[in-house]
Amino acid sequence: MKIQLADNVFWVGVVDWNVKNFHGHTFTTGRGTTYNAYLIVDEKITLVDTVYGPFSGELIEKVREIIPPEKIDYIVANHVETDHSGAMPAIMKLCPKAKVFGTAKCKEGLYKHYYGDWDFQVIKTGDILKLGKRTLSFIEAPMLHWPDSMFTYVKEDQILLPNDAFGQHYATSFRFDDEVDQGVLMDEAAKYYANILWPFSALVVKKIEDVQKMGIPIKIIAPSHGIIWRKDPIKIVNAYSSWGKNETKKKIIIVYETMWGSTEKMARKIAEGITTAGVEFKFFDINSSDRTEIVKEMLGAKGFLVGSSTHDNDMLPNIAGFLEFLKGLKPKNRIAGVFGSFGWAGGAVKNIENDLKDVGVEIAQPSLDVQYVPSEGELKKCFEFGKTFADKMEV
Repeated sequence: MKIQLADNVFWVGVVDWNVKNFHGHTFTTGRGTTYNAYLIVDEKITLVDTVYGPFSGELIEKVREIIPPEKIDYIVANHVETDHSGAMPAIMKLCPKAKVFGTAKCKEGLYKHYYGDWDFQVIKTGDILKLGKRTLSFIEAPMLHWPDSMFTYVKEDQILLPNDAFGQHYATSFRFDDEVDQGVLMDEAAKYYANILWPFSALVVKKIEDVQKMGIPIKIIAPSHGIIWRKDPIKIVNAYSSWGKNETKKKIIIVYETMWGSTEKMARKIAEGITTAGVEFKFFDINSSDRTEIVKEMLGAKGFLVGSSTHDNDMLPNIAGFLEFLKGLKPKNRIAGVFGSFGWAGGAVKNIENDLKDVGVEIAQPSLDVQYVPSEGELKKCFEFGKTFADKMEV
């Protein structure tokens, strides 16, 4: 079945139902993903982006249902990453005279990936490409989320093709936002932003402002992963604006690692204290939780509480790895607290404090550590620790 965004503008991507990990296992994709590509049939037939290499044949067959692939005149490469450019060699074999359009960094990246001797035209923000009845314009978007990234805008149909911006890892039998559950859609959009674009939040806000200043009307936002926004594209733009500004709500994320259960006892009692304060929280044992989900929950949370048992005068290794990952996400406008247990010597709490400072969050109250198994009196301190931290949740 041919799927159209507008007259003679087709979705020719593929759905990857089975992929469960992305970006070298840094991102779990429990709902799979899509690799979206778009075909514009005009006097100059144009393919905007391709798909992941193993799905090249499926892309070509979708194109063939509409036009012979050999008739493609132009290929627009919004992004080099192989989940979007992997089918380029197969496509270029069918239409070797097609001209490729992308940024200067895109030209460098495509050559280093595929070593193809392709006719490449470097484009910059504001450049125009006439297809016949339609006009494409281009907006460079470096570091959203690679240096080569750009957006393509179809003027006559008011369609923005922003590649990895505004997308989700979400495989469904539907293609548009008005066809799917909105809660699931926004949950996947938040997860995608938190784990991929959060480090570039300042650039996200600036790019949204730049596009708004251009005054271009946008009827449809068609990203390169997941659902196409046709009913309410401003919904995802507003969400990105909020996430990009690091806006938060009264919400706390508790994440910990425990050796023999003492740190977990502390965490549960801290959670009881938060409950009495009436503040929303999420509770995660790092060893039995999905890191991708934890980061998604952190995206809108004002407070982080991090705990660990001490081992070899340091925190346990999985919480250490999580904090290292969080450091790269660069969260702003957050506060944190630290807790943990130890045996004959401590170390975990102090080192977590140092790591959180490196992450860029403020340690909002004195840390709490307990030797061996917490007593009733120490558990009461944990309760008060949670309640006191919850009282700081002003946003």
